Amino acid sequence: MRITVVTPTYNEAENLPKLVSALFALPLEISILVVDDNSPDGTGHIADELALKFPDRVEVMHRPGKMGLRSAYLNGFQKLLSSGTTDAIVQMDADFSHDPIALVEMVKKLETCDMVLGSRYVKGGSVDKDWPQWRRILSAFGNSYARAILGLPFHDVTTGYRLWKRETLLQIPFEKIQSSGYVFLVEMAYLTHCLEFKIGESPIYFADRRFGKSKMSFKIQMEAALRIWQVWWEYRGLRKAGKSARV
Repeated sequence: MRITVVTPTYNEAENLPKLVSALFALPLEISILVVDDNSPDGTGHIADELALKFPDRVEVMHRPGKMGLRSAYLNGFQKLLSSGTTDAIVQMDADFSHDPIALVEMVKKLETCDMVLGSRYVKGGSVDKDWPQWRRILSAFGNSYARAILGLPFHDVTTGYRLWKRETLLQIPFEKIQSSGYVFLVEMAYLTHCLEFKIGESPIYFADRRFGKSKMSFKIQMEAALRIWQVWWEYRGLRKAGKSARV
């Protein structure tokens, strides 16, 4: 199975070379698409050097500035789907909060699913052992909040570690997705569920980023909490349509 990892970057100069090395060490046929938003720390330049070093396995998409998580992933998806060079597509952060090794089990799970969530909240999954209690509570509450409002049966709907079959993404109407920031992840999971795709979960350990500064903020979390209600309302017709709304 040909697998391509899409990783959006903004100031990930320390992490990106290490991530590429870790991914290429896996017993999988992996390539990488880096979507860089003109990182001031030179991440884009480092990505270009990696593409020269691994011309058949690393590709770079340069964007003029910070354009958001939604457009980073959707631009990456559209590029890969149009090229037809991959069988499965991975969403993965570049900061090592998503352990590359977990991808091996996620690939096995994909054999019986249309999409796999890397889950912190199923048996065998966990969050960083060094997180303070308030952060653990906030993470779990945010996930439970989204699940309850949208009626999702999965344990981890806010995870950013995901593996898709190419055929699944080809049938998703990307134009319906309007959320920016991290709530985009919830909307994408909800849309996939409404379209009645089979979604599996594979346990992961979610680590705090190794280098650099987290981009999460209280403002982002509040915007996400409000946006989830909008998603619930906007998708009321799609919930009834089910499979017939697939592209």
